[in-house]
Amino acid sequence: MVRLLPRFSQPRPAPTAPRPRRTLPSPGILRRERRTLLKLREARLRDLGGLLLEMYRQDAFREELIHDRCSELLELDDRLEELGELLSVIRHGPPAPRCACGAPLPLRAHFCANCGRQAGEEPVIACDVCGHALPADAVFCANCGAATRELPLEVEAAAESVDLSPRELAAPGPSVNGADGDGAGAEHGPAEADALER
Repeated sequence: MVRLLPRFSQPRPAPTAPRPRRTLPSPGILRRERRTLLKLREARLRDLGGLLLEMYRQDAFREELIHDRCSELLELDDRLEELGELLSVIRHGPPAPRCACGAPLPLRAHFCANCGRQAGEEPVIACDVCGHALPADAVFCANCGAATRELPLEVEAAAESVDLSPRELAAPGPSVNGADGDGAGAEHGPAEADALER
C-alpha cells in the first residue's frame, strides 16, 4: 500500500466562516435603552443634588465623590448622544458630508459652495480650457486633452511668435502646417513648422 506524505495525510483545517456584518439593532431596542438611560440619568442628577446639599449641611465636601458621580453622568450623556445618532441614521439615513464651515457638501463636489474650501483629501484643480475637475498631479486634461502644467518658456515664446496661446501650441493634434504628425514638418515643432512655411 502506498504511504501518503505527512502533509497530505493530515486533515485540512475547516475554512473559517466570514465574520458576520454588524447590523444596527432595531429602533425599538434603541428607544427602550434610551428611555431607561434617561430615567437613570434623572435619578443620578437628583442624587447628585441631594449629595451636594448634605455635604453643604455637614460642611464636609468630598471632591473625589462628586468627581466620580459627575463622570458617571457624563458617560450616560455620551451613550445617550450615541443612541440619538443611531436612531437618526436609522430614520433618515447616513448624514450628508459637511465642510469645515458647516455647509452640506453635495455628492461628488470638489469644493464647498459656501466657503470655497476644497472638499476631500486629494487636491483638485480645474482645466483652463474646459473647466473639468482634475487631480492636482494631472499633466493633461482627461476631458479635452489640454496640458494642465506650466509650459516651458521656450514654448510660450514660440506661441507668441505665431499668435497662438501656449495651451493651443502644446495641445495634441494635427500640426500647424496641416500634416497629422507623420508628414512634412514632423521633425520640427509647430512653431518651427510655421516659421518654415513663411
